[in-house]
Amino acid sequence: MNRMLKPTIISIAMATVMAGAAISPALGLIAAHFPDADPLLIKLVLTVPSLMIIPFSFISSSLTKKISKRSIVLLGLGIYIVGGVGAQFANTIEVLLAFRLVLGAGVGLVMPLSFTLISDHFHGKERTKMMGYNTAFSNLGGIITMLLAGYLAAFNWRVPFNVYWLGLVIFVLVLLYLPKNEPLKTREGEEKAKMPLSVYGMALAACGVMIAYYAIATNMALYLEQSELGSSQTAGIVMSFTTIGGMITSMLLLRLQVFFKKYLMMAAILAMGIAFGVLTVTHSIPVILMSVCVVGFGQGIIFPLINVKVLGNMDPRLSDRVISIVSSMIYIGQFLSPVVLDSIGKAAGYESIRFQYSLLAGALLVSVVVMLLFVLVKKSAPTERGEESV
Repeated sequence: MNRMLKPTIISIAMATVMAGAAISPALGLIAAHFPDADPLLIKLVLTVPSLMIIPFSFISSSLTKKISKRSIVLLGLGIYIVGGVGAQFANTIEVLLAFRLVLGAGVGLVMPLSFTLISDHFHGKERTKMMGYNTAFSNLGGIITMLLAGYLAAFNWRVPFNVYWLGLVIFVLVLLYLPKNEPLKTREGEEKAKMPLSVYGMALAACGVMIAYYAIATNMALYLEQSELGSSQTAGIVMSFTTIGGMITSMLLLRLQVFFKKYLMMAAILAMGIAFGVLTVTHSIPVILMSVCVVGFGQGIIFPLINVKVLGNMDPRLSDRVISIVSSMIYIGQFLSPVVLDSIGKAAGYESIRFQYSLLAGALLVSVVVMLLFVLVKKSAPTERGEESV
């Protein structure tokens, strides 16, 4: 049983990664099946789960004071399976979106516990190792499910939703191998710690990065169709390369920190900006694969750095709340990605996906310039404390 605890906990994190982008290769087929639906509603099929993930992640934290984490995970996975698999039986775009909201509720219950269960059962170096495994295998799960969904989409737009049956496998693992625990006791008599304003700034930055990053998942199938470069199966292969980029990052992050030091985040944003610029002009599948891999590589650097930064000098009592704030803003960015980009495209009179990618390229490159100027100005300005810019 002890040997199965690690894969069981890791599998819980894999379920959360599968929530949104897993069925993105079928997005073009869904649009064809619902020709009268607004294109924005079609894209919301991917992003609308995030609307439920945010509130239910806070509900999950509250429930840990009343019932065991194992029970919460089982409840969340049950809701996850119903919302994920049930979507294939929808006859209208509204019903389809409703099932996706149910899926988001299940993910919201499970997601916070995929991290806290590691802290509960592992300590020291073993905990750090498990966090690394968690990230790596989550990315691997994302690759497998996107490739599988791309293959299944060749049959029918409904079939890819069957990838969510993998949630049943995870449910069985949790039922058999995750130990029961007592509900958490509420702490009393503690003074309230003050939340630094910098946390909200970093959370907004995470939201902005997710708006850019998720433009790959929401737009790639349509991008390839508009460019006459491939089918939904091709889109699944292309989008899996963003996850490959994240896996590479998990192995190289420490070395990159040593090399780039405080400029690492700027380098990551610059890489993403250049990659989106290439996607604006290229018509080559190998170049597209390389570009989306670089986008995944960039976000895989940025999000861990943001988490490290907000937790660096944080009161330990605020750690859970800080992660909730940052995670919530990431999911808000996921939801807003098609809303913001489509709205700007319509307002400008350019509704092609290439225009949206060029817009993102420009925004990311401008962000790098602003960050670099800020660092240089702060470095040259006299300071009594002699602190380095971060």
